Amino acid sequence: MVAAVALIVTSTLASLIYVWCICPLDLAPDEAHYWDWSRKLDWSYYSKGPLVAWLICGSCELLGPVSVALTGDLRAAVRTPAPLFHAALLTALYVLTVGVFRSRWLGVFVVASAASLPLVRAGAVLMTIDPPFLVCWSWALVFVLQAVDRGGWGWWLGAAACTALGILAKYTMALFPPAVVGYLLFHRFSGNRPRFGRAGICILLSGAILGGLPVVIWNAQNDWVSVRHVFGQVGGEVRPGLRWLGPLEFLGGQFGMLFAGWLLTAVLATGRYRPGRETDHRIGLLWWASAPVWCLFLAASFLKSGQPNWPAPAYVGGLILAAAWLREALAGPYARSLRLGLFLSTLGAVLASLWLHFPDVMRPLLARLVDPPSETAPLPVRTIDPTARLAGWKSLAAAVDDLRTRLRAETGDEPVLVGTHWTLPGTLRFHCAGQPEVYSIGVVNGSDRHSQYDLWRPNPRDDAQVFRGRSFVIVGDIGPDVAGAFEQVEPPSRLVYAPNGVPVAAWNVWVGHGFRGFDHVDRRAARPCY
Repeated sequence: MVAAVALIVTSTLASLIYVWCICPLDLAPDEAHYWDWSRKLDWSYYSKGPLVAWLICGSCELLGPVSVALTGDLRAAVRTPAPLFHAALLTALYVLTVGVFRSRWLGVFVVASAASLPLVRAGAVLMTIDPPFLVCWSWALVFVLQAVDRGGWGWWLGAAACTALGILAKYTMALFPPAVVGYLLFHRFSGNRPRFGRAGICILLSGAILGGLPVVIWNAQNDWVSVRHVFGQVGGEVRPGLRWLGPLEFLGGQFGMLFAGWLLTAVLATGRYRPGRETDHRIGLLWWASAPVWCLFLAASFLKSGQPNWPAPAYVGGLILAAAWLREALAGPYARSLRLGLFLSTLGAVLASLWLHFPDVMRPLLARLVDPPSETAPLPVRTIDPTARLAGWKSLAAAVDDLRTRLRAETGDEPVLVGTHWTLPGTLRFHCAGQPEVYSIGVVNGSDRHSQYDLWRPNPRDDAQVFRGRSFVIVGDIGPDVAGAFEQVEPPSRLVYAPNGVPVAAWNVWVGHGFRGFDHVDRRAARPCY
């Protein structure tokens, strides 16, 4: 117990120190997007529930002045909830491991292993939807385990509350109740154990319904945009036919999330502890909350590529099963090979985590692994550097601020800032001086899907009269539909962010004068993309 507490406290403090003192990473586009949501609180948003916006808003209200005073901006305040959720996740993993396998040392091993994985380390310092979602998933598992072991409605109410909050964080939480129901139905608990009866299932399902209610009501008022968005993400807008190489792409993403050793061990563990072979119902709970969820996303990869973090909840139970399988296997004939594999996998995970935390040190080395920049591939390092998405935003904002200053002097008016992709308005608004309003015109430009920015009014796409005649600063590539909305468009300036001589990010920045509106665009001819 003492060792587990020490590990959790050390990992959490290290994450807090990193976030507040030494973090070189600009806000990721997702983080900045959710921060932008937090400035306009609502019951739901275009692509996600409201929990992440509520959390960021609360953190910025409490810690914002301190963050600005100590670090110069709000990044630390935005990210502070992430290390706290990291501590809650590691604690849940320990409690689950001890509750299922009755071994404190196995729990310590699970905590140490999880804390070293890039998937978990990223969630310890970046405030996206995953940190609160994974905490809700893991603690819901803890409460269900206690409910089936001890009985009592209180445990089911705890699981229901976690499920409700989890749905407000990420819709994937809706998979949790079916996983639990499948678990209960398969094991067919004996009649003298009423705590495994219908009441607990009804409480859990009620929690899911209550959690989804704000999202449903908000969507009913906003043309069901979240439903359209999720339907498009899972393959509702793809061409007929299967993506036969999709599963290989899926496995490649999971390889990067867990490294080969843990991924392979988790797969072997789900076979070892599969229902029918394993009779312990506690282990069965972990299996049902991991293997079917993972297989669902594997099957979905035949239809459409997804994000590597989508199956993340499967690894809550999967990592514990993998650790238990390793404990058994290390007593077998292949112990030496397994120890070597475990050491190499852990070393690789630790090195990858250090790289993710301090990418500037690694980029010159990564640049040697790819072709030199060319006209067709100006940013080759981005293909192997996931942290590139978190770099260069301050430099871009500084260039945009210079243009704003110039246009204010020339026109006497504040220019309108827009981006051609949904990831740009939040990052620009956060990093630009004074955090001005920034809009998205990606749908008109034909380069983007719909987003929350299409719902907020006024916006240049739907309310041209508010912006008519003004000058715009546009970040991103533009097409004839956008260029035709202005009386004059200046030639673009190209901004390249190249720390240590390695090109990492680049943007075209345009200035348009005399906005006339997008009335010339035939919106009926454009197929809406959600």
